[in-house]
Amino acid sequence: MALTLYLLRHGETEASRTGGYSGDLDIDLSPEGYQMAEDFAAAYRDHPWEAVYSSPMRRTRATAEPLCRQAGLELRIRDGLRELGYGQWEGKSPEEVRRDHHLDYLRWLADAGWNAPTGGERGVDVGVRAMAVLEEIYRQHPDGDVLVVSHKATLRILLCQLLGIDVGRYRDRVNILAASLAVVEMREHGPLLTRLGDRSHLRPALQERLGT
Repeated sequence: MALTLYLLRHGETEASRTGGYSGDLDIDLSPEGYQMAEDFAAAYRDHPWEAVYSSPMRRTRATAEPLCRQAGLELRIRDGLRELGYGQWEGKSPEEVRRDHHLDYLRWLADAGWNAPTGGERGVDVGVRAMAVLEEIYRQHPDGDVLVVSHKATLRILLCQLLGIDVGRYRDRVNILAASLAVVEMREHGPLLTRLGDRSHLRPALQERLGT
């Protein structure tokens, strides 16, 4: 056996539905987001989990808690899994950011790894803190399946680092949909991505709405 990471993005929020920036904003799930969390728990409550780790934000905890409750698992909170901080862009739409912070926005689009949102975090710095959590997980759970519940940018950055993709291209190379699952097997010759964008656990009505 070896460690397998199940990387789950939190369920839908109003910001994830509309495309607004909400890294440090501690927003809640939408009603549909809560349905997504319950659907994931129903599909995976009997899975042999070694552990469940989550970002401290309300939207990630609310996504992980139904599974932990139904499976009798402890939810392990790690600050390193929180979302990229968007600084002065928090709560704004891309159109507003393009207008109000035009040069910073263009630099960020060109290389989101080394250029931060105005007053926010660089992708490479998010990668350092998030990878520290994965290293802890690997030490604590060298074998078995571990669920990690986090955010869109953070999970994209983690996947780039695990797969040897330039972190500066995380927005261009990897997409992480709301409530979707990615699976990475930590094999002898390095991480192997075996699943990406999996939302098969969602109820048919949600899949139809999302076009899954």
